[in-house]
Amino acid sequence: MMEDEHSSRLKARFRQLLNSEVVYVLDIPDEFQFMDPDLVDILEQTVPPILLAALKQD
Repeated sequence: MMEDEHSSRLKARFRQLLNSEVVYVLDIPDEFQFMDPDLVDILEQTVPPILLAALKQD
């Protein structure tokens, strides 16, 4: 999720499906256009460590 508000809406709408799943909030402001190079850079730096940590937990 980009912002806390997105996480809240997702959890409210899909509460039963998410159950005990972890939802990560990346704290990226919702001010970028689709495929904005700056957004892509932020995601490339932010997401891989989260995915690696999640894989190590399994």
